[in-house]
Amino acid sequence: MVAVAAVMGVIVAGLAIPFAGVLGLGARNVAQSMEDLPEELETEALPQRSKIVDGAGNTIANVFDENRMSIKLTDVSPKMREAIVAIEDYRFYQHGALDLRGTLRALVTNQASAGVVQGGSSITQQMVKLTLQQQADTPEERAAASDDTYARKLRELRYAIAFEDSYSKDWILERYLNLAYFGDGAYGIQAASETYFDKDAGDLNVKESAMLAGLVQNPSNYDPTNSPDRALQRRNIVLQRMADLDVISQKQARKTKKRDLGLNVNKLQNGCVSSKAAFFCDYVLKYLADDPDLGKNPAERRETILTGGLTIRTTIDQRFQAAADEAVAGTVFPTDQAIGGMAMVEPGTGAVRALAQSRPMGADQAAGETYLNYVVPQRYGDSNGFQPGSTFKLFVIAAALEQGMSPYESISSPETVSVDLGTFPTCDGDYYPSTEIWSPSNSTSSGSMNMYSGTQNSVNTYFVQLEQRTGLCDPYNLAKEMGVEFDPADIDKEMVPAFTLGTGNVSPLEMAEAYATFAARGEHCASRPVIDIADAGGTVLKTYDEDCSQVLEENTADRINDILRGVMEGGFGSGLQLTQPSAGKTGTTQDGKSVWFNGYTPNLATAAMIAGANEFGEPIPLGGIPVGGAYRSISGSGFAGPMWAEAMRQVDPLIDDPDFVPPAG
Repeated sequence: MVAVAAVMGVIVAGLAIPFAGVLGLGARNVAQSMEDLPEELETEALPQRSKIVDGAGNTIANVFDENRMSIKLTDVSPKMREAIVAIEDYRFYQHGALDLRGTLRALVTNQASAGVVQGGSSITQQMVKLTLQQQADTPEERAAASDDTYARKLRELRYAIAFEDSYSKDWILERYLNLAYFGDGAYGIQAASETYFDKDAGDLNVKESAMLAGLVQNPSNYDPTNSPDRALQRRNIVLQRMADLDVISQKQARKTKKRDLGLNVNKLQNGCVSSKAAFFCDYVLKYLADDPDLGKNPAERRETILTGGLTIRTTIDQRFQAAADEAVAGTVFPTDQAIGGMAMVEPGTGAVRALAQSRPMGADQAAGETYLNYVVPQRYGDSNGFQPGSTFKLFVIAAALEQGMSPYESISSPETVSVDLGTFPTCDGDYYPSTEIWSPSNSTSSGSMNMYSGTQNSVNTYFVQLEQRTGLCDPYNLAKEMGVEFDPADIDKEMVPAFTLGTGNVSPLEMAEAYATFAARGEHCASRPVIDIADAGGTVLKTYDEDCSQVLEENTADRINDILRGVMEGGFGSGLQLTQPSAGKTGTTQDGKSVWFNGYTPNLATAAMIAGANEFGEPIPLGGIPVGGAYRSISGSGFAGPMWAEAMRQVDPLIDDPDFVPPAG
C-alpha cells in the first residue's frame, strides 16, 4: 500500500491540484495520508422504489424517494455492459483500482490546461464516489463527497483499492450501474431503460445502450427528453468508441449513427395521485405508517416504504374499485357542494375491496380536486367524519337482542314522543345527566311498532324508546366493537340519547366494517388494506393476518340480517335489490346534511354516503343545492341508495351468492 500510494501520490495530487508541488504535496505526504484513511467503505443497500399491487400482482402505484430498481449484472444487456465500459473505463477489466494510463493522460491534459478539464477516474473510483454521495447523511458529508479536493481524491482511491481487493469486477460494475443517475428521475440502469425505452435493461440493443451509456457523464446536459440533439451527438460518440475498441464493427457504428434515438418515454409516476385507486393507495400508506414493525416512528416507517424496494400486496379488487368509482362519479360531481363516498369490505376477513370518493386527488381546487381522504377513519384520513343518521339504529337493535328482548315486542310509537333525558341508563347503573325533555319526531310512519316494522319504516320514536330500554352503554360499546372509532375525549357528545339517530361522526369505511359484522354472523373483522409485504427479492417480510373476534351471538346477527332483508324486500330499499339476497339500512340526518345507504350480501358490505360540504369540507345541508347536475330528494333510499345499487349491481355477478342463515325460532 505504501509503495502504491507513493507512486500514485504524485499522480493523484497532480490530477486533483495541478500545482501540487507549489503547495508542498509530495509523494511521501500522499503515502502517509493514504495509510491514515480507513481501509474499507461499508456499502448500504441502495434505495429502491416500492410498489403497491392488488392481490393478483397488478400495480396500483409506485412510491419512492429515488426511482431505482436494482438488478443483477446478468440481467443487463451485454451490449449495455460493453457500452458503459467502452465510454467510461475501457480497460476496466485489465487494471486495478486506478487506471495508470487514463490517470496519466488526464494529468497531462490538466497540467497543460492549468486546471481540471479531464477526469481519470476508473469505474471503481466512480462507484466509490457515488456510494459516498448516496450514503452521506449530513450537509458536511454531502459536501465532502462532492468537493474537488486532494483529500477526496485520496479517500476515493483508498476505498477503490479496498473494493478491488474484496469484490469481483462484475460486482463493482453491477453496483455502479445500479447507482448511476441517468437523468429524468431515473436512478440505475433498470429505471433508465424503463424511462426512456419502456423496456427491461436486459432487452436493450446497441443503439439504446450507447445512448444510456452516454448519459452518465452529464445526465442534465445529454437528457434526450430536453436536449435530443446533444443526446444524439453523445450517443454517436459512444458508438464510435465501441467501434474503435472492436466491440462493434465500424460498419455497424456508421449504420446505427444514422438512426434516431428511438425513444419510448414512459416516466414512472410517483405516489398515489396518478393511481386509479388514489384514496385507497393513500389509505394503504397511512395504514403502514401506523405499523411499528416498519420503524420506530412514522418518519422511519415512511423511509422504509419509500426506499425499501417493497412489494405491498393489498386487498383491493380493481373490478370492485371501478364499480365504486363509476357509481360515485355518476352521482356526485367533483365541484358539487357535496361529497360522495363509498367503501366496500369483505365480511369474515375485513379485506377492504374498494374506496371511492367524488372529489379526485389533486391540487386543482377549481376542478374539485383535494388531497383530503373523506372515506376512512380520521386517524387514516383528513375528515372528522359525517353524521350517519338512522344507520346507527342497528346498534340499538343488536343491544336489545343481546339483552334478550323479543324482536316482535311492540312499542307504541306516535308521531312525536316526549322523553326525560334523565331516564336513559348509561354505564355502571348511572343515568344520562340531564332532566330536560326531548321530543323527537317521525318523518315516516307512526303507530305500534316492533323491530321488523320499526326498522323497515325507520321509525324514530320507536328506536328512542327502545334505546331507553337498552340503555346507552351497550349500543355504544357494540358499535365500538364492530368498528366505529369513537374518540374517548368526545364520549359525552357521542354516548347520548340521540345516539340512535346517528348524531356522531363516522366514515364510510367504519360503517362498511360494522355492517360486515352482521353479514359475518356476528364476527367482527378489523378493516385491513394490506395482505403482505415482500422485499426486493420477493421474500415475504410480514403478513397482515385477519383480526377477527365474535362480538355478537350468531343468532343475533341472523335476526338482524332477517330484519334488514325486509328493508330490501318491502321497505325503503325495495327498489335497490340485487339478484342475490341482500340486506340494508337507510340513513338520513335530521338536518339533511348527509344521507346513507349501508347494504350487504353475505360476501360483501358496502356503505354509500352523500354529505353536503362546502369547498373546505365543512358540513352544509343538502337541501337546495344541485348534486350531480340535479336537485334530489334528500333521503337515504332515494339518493344514497341508488348510488349503492349501481355499484353493487356491477359487483353482483363477481361474488358468490349464498343465502343468509335464518334466525332460530
